[in-house]
Amino acid sequence: MTDVFAAVPEQELRAVGRRRTFDRGEVVFHRDDPGDSLHRVERGRFAARIMTPLGDTATVSLHLPGDVFGLLAVIGAAPRRTATIVALEPAETLAIPASAFNRLRATHPEIRDAVEQLLVAQLAETSNRLVEALYLPAASRVLVRLADLARVYGDPAAGDVVIPLNQEHLAGLAGTTRETVNRALKQEEERGTIELARNRIVVTPRFSPPRRATT
Repeated sequence: MTDVFAAVPEQELRAVGRRRTFDRGEVVFHRDDPGDSLHRVERGRFAARIMTPLGDTATVSLHLPGDVFGLLAVIGAAPRRTATIVALEPAETLAIPASAFNRLRATHPEIRDAVEQLLVAQLAETSNRLVEALYLPAASRVLVRLADLARVYGDPAAGDVVIPLNQEHLAGLAGTTRETVNRALKQEEERGTIELARNRIVVTPRFSPPRRATT
């Protein structure tokens, strides 16, 4: 992921930011809240979630150390949050007020290029997810998302990777039901490629996901 603040000295960034800590499951902000700051992830992982028209919760992205979230609200015409952000584990961010971010953009033109690159990457990922939703079976999407999570939480080629998330989280990422997730994971468990436990999934090096769709 593009480092939006790569050109900014760390001391300068921390002088304008505020350290915030979150417990597992704690909400950073809700969708439609005022967007008065953005966050750089310092520690832990966060999920961006939205409510579907049917009332289900879908996880649209994950944010890891070094990532930023809340960007659209501080650069867009309508300063409102576009998703709810939840900490998936004990985590920490550096919250940077919108006014400070605008000053940094003025003094560090590299930020503008980094933001553009980040938005292009996010648009490409959204496009790929749309293609998957239209043409990839739900069970296959589950396995593709599981492979993505394995890379987030470790190196699948080096050994077992423990993903400390439950099947509901995976269902939200894959855009399907928990029942579909359960069936897909049970089949993989029977093949010996993963191990299921309470609130975690262990992915072994034998796991081989289907090819993901791209645009």
